[in-house]
Amino acid sequence: MHQERGVHPEPPDLTLPLRAKVLIVDDDERNAFAAVQALEGLGHELVVAPSGDEALRRLLHDDFAVILLDLHMPGMDGYETAALIRSRKRTSRTPIVFLTAIFRDEAHIFKAYSAGAVDMVFKPVDPFILRSKVSVLVDIHLRTEEAKRLAAHRQWLLEENARIHASKLHAERALRRSEAHQQAILQSLPIVFHARTAEPPFAPIFVSDGVEAITGFAPERFVNDPGFGSSRIHPDDLARVVETVSAATRTGVYACEFRWLCADGSYRWLTDQGVLAPGDSEGERQIFGVIMDSTERHSLEERLAQAHKMEAVGQLTGGVAHDFNNLLTVVLGNIDIMARRPEEDVKRAQRIDAIRQAAERGRDLTRQLLAFSRKQNLCPVTVDVRRLIEEFAPLLRQAVGEAVTVQLDLGDVALHAHIDVPQMEAALLNLAVNARDAMPDGGTLTISTTLTAEPDPSGVPAGSICLAVEDTGVGMSPELCERVFEPFFTTKEIGRGSGLGLSQVYGFVRQSEGHVRISSVVGSGSRFELLLPTSSEPVEALAPKAAYEDMVGGRERILVAEDDPAVLKLTSDLLEGLGYQVVSATTAAEAMDVLRGDPKIDLLFSDVVMPGGTSGIALAQAARAERPELKILLTSGFVGDKGLLGGTEHTILDKPYEAPVLAAALRDLLDPPRRPSPRRRAARARQTA
Repeated sequence: MHQERGVHPEPPDLTLPLRAKVLIVDDDERNAFAAVQALEGLGHELVVAPSGDEALRRLLHDDFAVILLDLHMPGMDGYETAALIRSRKRTSRTPIVFLTAIFRDEAHIFKAYSAGAVDMVFKPVDPFILRSKVSVLVDIHLRTEEAKRLAAHRQWLLEENARIHASKLHAERALRRSEAHQQAILQSLPIVFHARTAEPPFAPIFVSDGVEAITGFAPERFVNDPGFGSSRIHPDDLARVVETVSAATRTGVYACEFRWLCADGSYRWLTDQGVLAPGDSEGERQIFGVIMDSTERHSLEERLAQAHKMEAVGQLTGGVAHDFNNLLTVVLGNIDIMARRPEEDVKRAQRIDAIRQAAERGRDLTRQLLAFSRKQNLCPVTVDVRRLIEEFAPLLRQAVGEAVTVQLDLGDVALHAHIDVPQMEAALLNLAVNARDAMPDGGTLTISTTLTAEPDPSGVPAGSICLAVEDTGVGMSPELCERVFEPFFTTKEIGRGSGLGLSQVYGFVRQSEGHVRISSVVGSGSRFELLLPTSSEPVEALAPKAAYEDMVGGRERILVAEDDPAVLKLTSDLLEGLGYQVVSATTAAEAMDVLRGDPKIDLLFSDVVMPGGTSGIALAQAARAERPELKILLTSGFVGDKGLLGGTEHTILDKPYEAPVLAAALRDLLDPPRRPSPRRRAARARQTA
């Protein structure tokens, strides 16, 4: 029987006990039963056949140690059956013992032995004699089978040894071929394979030949000098590399990039990745890894990043120029007409109103840009986000129109957040208007609030407020989702959006230490989630917005420190119109000289960004040091470095500010009994702006 290739025969099991089968052929059931009774004690398998035909059928399938064959049987007698048994190769040597009750003469005995019998037993059978004769023959059979089994086992051992030897030779040849292929690969690939110790200085144990093509140094230089590799890492990268590789003893893996000083004196970017593995000695651990030259990839990434940056700058510049040129066209055109020809008061008022609207749009555009860049001066207060949304909902419903249904799902638990209220309202309005435009045939806008159960990958912790704005509109593709927060990016037709709404939302939320998530499916709507940290502070009351007719002035003496002549002139005129006495200065040094020479000054109103290297914050600190009772109000169009404002308790007005805002801020400071807390002042100043 042929073995399939790759399938090895099992060895004979020498531990299995050997058992024999005895075939009893007798047409008389009583004689057969007597034979079975006599042989049962031997412990072998006894098979009874009532005729010669049945005996032959049994012999086709089974091997028997002994055949007890009755001579006198109807049909095929014992002689004929024995002749057929002897004629088959498989049973030609099976011992046959004849059983007879009538053929006792020498002629029949001779005929029986001639037919192949090894013995004869006369009936009635003596159990002891029958058992003894069968036992001897069975024992001979079992010894023969044991010898065959031992021979088969020896043959298996020889064949197995030959197979193992052949397999070993094949494996050795394959190993040599594999080593040759591996060596060729190691020499041809721009990759360095290495093994080194898991503790600093991470002494190399093996370094492949590819290191010379990348660094200019042979592998032996690294192996013979354990500190050589780390000594040429860029100083700015060394600490980070050591920390990252050392962490492999805890995490099992590491990956880092660093600059390495090559033999030609140039730095190349290398990417090193590895895993922790047991060493050759007990308790020793090693790092196996690969190093690749990533200089070209870094160069391509830098060029790509620069191209994207220039594209964004170009888009931003074009958008700003477009919008501001439109605004300035309105302003300059109306001013030119007003300067060239007199008009009745109604038309003059209309032109003034157009100029004001253009200026307000320019102010809003500037604030949106600052919000996107996270450079705006936020004035946060602690509010209940649920209540803020509920109170702002009527305006949202008015903004989206009757075709859009606004649903609120705000829960029952108060959600306190420390945020800039006007910026929060502007963000909600922007999201609602975008949702309306995404549902041209109407739909449902759902605003919901929950607390997050898991931390966000951006760093916003679990338990933060999740304010979700979801629509049933046209949805967006993944490509659009990646770009929606870019400034001046819009899918709307010209005139229906500046492309700054969502960038303002993104910048405001990020500046509030939150994060924005977006999910959208084309045809199934969009969902914006604003994640905001919760606040443990109590909710603060907001000051009402001041109106022109509510402006209150005074007769106090105010020092205005402003380097822009036009702004200084306008501010002075505005304050004098409110009844104040105004003294001006254009630098911080000049302002300090004025303060020292004029003890009657009640309040310093200074720009934050001042020329000469001294900011308005520093000026306020110096002035307060000399005049502790002096009231201080600051203003800024753009602070730039947010650290400049760190820790200041002074009220700051955003430029451009309107007369009611300035008037209210001045009276908050100059009227002590009505003066609110600094945070309340900041909130009021920011909200009224």
